Amino acid sequence: MGHDDYQTLRVSRKDAVTHVTIDNPPINVLSVAVMTDLRRLLTTLAGDDTVRVIVFDSADPDFFLAHVDMTATPNALAGLMADLPDGVNVFQAVGEQLRRQPQVTIVKLAGKARGGGAEFVIAADMAFAATGTAGLGQIEALMGIVPGGGATQYLTERVGRHRALEIVLGADLMDAETAERYGWVNRAVPADQLDEFVNRLAGNIAALPDGVVAAAKHAIVPRDHSDGLARENAAWAGLVFRPATAQLMDAGLANDAQTRDGEQDLESLFRHLAG
Repeated sequence: MGHDDYQTLRVSRKDAVTHVTIDNPPINVLSVAVMTDLRRLLTTLAGDDTVRVIVFDSADPDFFLAHVDMTATPNALAGLMADLPDGVNVFQAVGEQLRRQPQVTIVKLAGKARGGGAEFVIAADMAFAATGTAGLGQIEALMGIVPGGGATQYLTERVGRHRALEIVLGADLMDAETAERYGWVNRAVPADQLDEFVNRLAGNIAALPDGVVAAAKHAIVPRDHSDGLARENAAWAGLVFRPATAQLMDAGLANDAQTRDGEQDLESLFRHLAG
């Protein structure tokens, strides 16, 4: 595998660790191309028992995965929709595949991840966030919808119902320290130590005796959220196709959403539009 095999990912390997750098300028939106590449990569790696750890980071220091591409159309999503596992929508499929990956999956979060990007972070086995630069947020409520890529279930499992409601309905960007305290990420790490910390952890896991990683993943299984994901999809679908939602999305795009400037404080941008 190499960079040329994927449109939006740079893939390299060192020993039993595969490093995946998301590279989808200008702001690393979770586009159809990114989701297609991620699902193909995860499928390929699932059959490779010589890989024990997958580390995800970003080519953009400001954005890990900004959020789902607001310009994506049903026609553009059709290819992904044609190959969905039972019981999940196109966005949930990415998170569920990541959660069930046989390798240990680690996110190295140096920049911002909102919406579907934040859902990807929480779907990974582990996530480590840089203090002072990382940010996590479920911004969907400000766009007139609820999360539709697994966040309602993954957050409730990870941080509890009361904090999940705060994150989903408060729709604020959370810094690394708060995300650590809530349990959204494993820990907050000083930005200048993040690479060294994650690389050391990934290398240590990959160097464990044969069978240990597989046994741990077999014993510590992800919770089955089938019923909850169905409820989430119904709630999301009941809001996303409303004219008012389309108007909010269009207004956001017209006011610099999905640009580097507008994405620095996307929450304020949409609060202003709603006001």
